[in-house]
Formats: sequence, C-alpha cells, structure tokens
Amino acid sequence: MDQKQLRYTRDHEWIGMDGDLAVVGITDHAQAALGDITFIELPVVGKALKAHDVLGVVESVKAASDIYAPVAGTVKAVNAALNDKPELVNQQPYGEGWICKLADVSAAELAGLMTAADYEAFCASEA
Repeated sequence: MDQKQLRYTRDHEWIGMDGDLAVVGITDHAQAALGDITFIELPVVGKALKAHDVLGVVESVKAASDIYAPVAGTVKAVNAALNDKPELVNQQPYGEGWICKLADVSAAELAGLMTAADYEAFCASEA
C-alpha cells in the first residue's frame, strides 16, 4: 500500500482503504522496534471492534505487544499467511505483512487519524 495514502495511530498501526475494506497493519517503525517477529495472534473473522480495542498480539524476540484497532469496524479477513510466516511483517509491513481487513469503517473516524507527515513528526518527537 502507498504509505503516503495511509492513516496512522500513536500505537504504530496503519490503515488504508482497499475498495470498501480497510486494511490494517503495524508500521515499519513498530516492526523495527520489535525486532524479529516470531508470532502473530490474528483477530477472529466476524469480530466487531471499537477503536482502540485489542485486535491481536505480535510477539518478537524482544517483546509481546498488543495490536489495536485504529478505528471501529468488523473483521472481514485475516492474513492467514502470517500463521506460517510471521516474519512477513518485518519484511513487508505495508504489503504482504498486513494483519486484517475491516468492514463498516467510518470515513470520519479514518480522517481523524494521523497523515503520513503527521506520523513521521510523531515518531521523530518520540526519539
């Protein structure tokens, strides 16, 4: 996905629209901080999430971290490839390493998240 078209959270998730579904993943910044990812707990298809709900867990050689829903929506698909190859999140966080897809996402809620420029500034301020 084009990183400049995505929206970002302070918890280092990204979200972008692909047709009528929103694709969710963790950012390159997050995967780099975590180190080698060894396991991803994916959400359950059909689960309704509110913004900031825990949608899954990412485990790495350094730590385990919750993955939060950037916006409210219903899980319509998960990236089952991550069950066998969680390292895809390290290798392609904005491509083959996506986590899940959400339906029924509010455009207003999406617009309230950080732009790519906002997220870069946020990460720089954390350093």
